[in-house]
Amino acid sequence: MPYNARLLARARARLSDIREENAAERQKRLHNVYSKVPEIEAIDNKLRSQMIELARLAVARREDSDEKITALRESNLSLQMRRAELLTENGFPLTWTDEIYSCPRCRDTGKISSGICSCLNVLYNKELSKSLSSLLRNGDECFDAFDLSLYSDKYSDYFQCVPRDYMHKVFTFCRDYAENFTPSCSENLLFQGDPGLGKSYLSACIGREVAEKGLTVFYDTAVSVFSSFEKQQFSRNTDEAEASAELVQNMLSCDLMILDDLGTEMTTPMVMSAFYTLINTRLNNRKATLINTTLYPDELRARYSSSICSRLDGFYKTIHFAGSDIRTILKSRR
Repeated sequence: MPYNARLLARARARLSDIREENAAERQKRLHNVYSKVPEIEAIDNKLRSQMIELARLAVARREDSDEKITALRESNLSLQMRRAELLTENGFPLTWTDEIYSCPRCRDTGKISSGICSCLNVLYNKELSKSLSSLLRNGDECFDAFDLSLYSDKYSDYFQCVPRDYMHKVFTFCRDYAENFTPSCSENLLFQGDPGLGKSYLSACIGREVAEKGLTVFYDTAVSVFSSFEKQQFSRNTDEAEASAELVQNMLSCDLMILDDLGTEMTTPMVMSAFYTLINTRLNNRKATLINTTLYPDELRARYSSSICSRLDGFYKTIHFAGSDIRTILKSRR
């Protein structure tokens, strides 16, 4: 997996914060234990002195070193047993004052023999998601804040359902999808419906929850996404082209790609090529994609190529949205 040096540095800084937090918690525990049982503090001081003396004897290698080392080890073991008794007698777990590690595998260093530890990968993916998903950072999108009262509880002839009841099912599906999201296994989704029905909001809710699992999420508008494809190929600015190429690579490889407002972009051969590359590459790599659009099936077929539409028809689960424009409802409430 290729790493962005700037984001990897942020992830390592966060891991450093975690180490400091754990060290602070351990010191707090030690202070509590020492205050309650001063004898334990005296034992700890003695144990540290013995370790220093053991190291000195090991280096000195005198004739009587082995005898002294044996005596020190016996004393050390006796002190540890007494320490354990005192902890138990005073209601503390035996491991209460041990070093604290959020990741026992690497002891919060981020490094293992084979390379980077999975805990650092999780932190890196969170930084990557924050870096790429500007729409997720700028709002308060979360399932707990989703307001079903914005949907009518009266039967709609147009939608042939009660919008509130129907959208409750959509909401439940989206929440379950996010909670159970698994890379390479979760299905692709196509959210369809008129403007202002909550497609972008629920997409952001999904994206936020998936990102919080430590998985990579890219969330952006179709206009912006296809612009990045174009810039990586045609920009005369080398830095811009390289930055766009990195964005495109992340779009193609992230765990969840959310393409918002499909249909608002200009329809050009470049856009068609970029759209096909995006969905086809992710399908081949078994990466989940979520697409939002106000275009209905006939409009999609009229706008995009048959190769694109056949993939949307065959490999995406379509979720229809119902109701009235939430933005208008919120404006009238204000």
